[in-house]
Amino acid sequence: MATTTTNYGWDIPQSTDLVKDGATAIATLGQDIDTSFVGLKGGTTGQVLSKTSNTDLAFTWVAQDDSNAIQNAIVDAKGDLISATANDTPARLAVGTDGQVLTVDSTTATGLKWAAASSTPTFVGCQLYMSSNQSIANSTNTTLLWGAEYFDSNGFHSTTTNTGRITIPTGKAGYYLLTGAVRWSGNTSQRRNMSLSKNGTYIAGTDWMENPSTNEGYLIQTFAFMVNAAVADYYVINVSQGSGGALDVIADSSYFGAIYLGA
Repeated sequence: MATTTTNYGWDIPQSTDLVKDGATAIATLGQDIDTSFVGLKGGTTGQVLSKTSNTDLAFTWVAQDDSNAIQNAIVDAKGDLISATANDTPARLAVGTDGQVLTVDSTTATGLKWAAASSTPTFVGCQLYMSSNQSIANSTNTTLLWGAEYFDSNGFHSTTTNTGRITIPTGKAGYYLLTGAVRWSGNTSQRRNMSLSKNGTYIAGTDWMENPSTNEGYLIQTFAFMVNAAVADYYVINVSQGSGGALDVIADSSYFGAIYLGA
């Protein structure tokens, strides 16, 4: 007697069937198979099988460019791009002309456009200065504070919090040229020092320098130093002096700056 299979429910002849019963079972099996695979019948050259449901053996023949897939005909030329005009709505963005760059533009259908590359680079960096003189105690390493900004393109500095710092903002890790100048008030005693620190650690500085020989003179110390900076790294200028008493750093001509050179 035929036994039903567990996968497709076909009737399978058994080795113990009588000849007459076996022939009947074979005929039944053939009919079961023919019925199960009727969905594979037909189709034309170039078509492919596609599932019509989650049911076993539920297939149909469809064109190779399925209507639910991005069609070959959507692109017309070398360099064309596929974008979208809305949710689940692919669209062609025609290739631009030589030298153009791809630009985001929310006013266009695809949200993108080809445009001429800018010939003017965008400045990234800052230049800080003192809003007033800063008194530096004798033999005390002191961080200079910058109360004002000539410019600050990307929030490198705050005039209210940690005003001595230039901090690398999000998205702007890379190489920088740091520059600074410190102008000391006139005094003939001992020397002056200026140093650059990263995240609280010394990285560069000037040599100790004698002040001019008369009280009418001023000493100006400068530096230019390149760094490879990560996001959130911060830099400060520290100074010290050994005149025997407090000595001012003069706001006029003192500054601290950073210029982004590239990633």
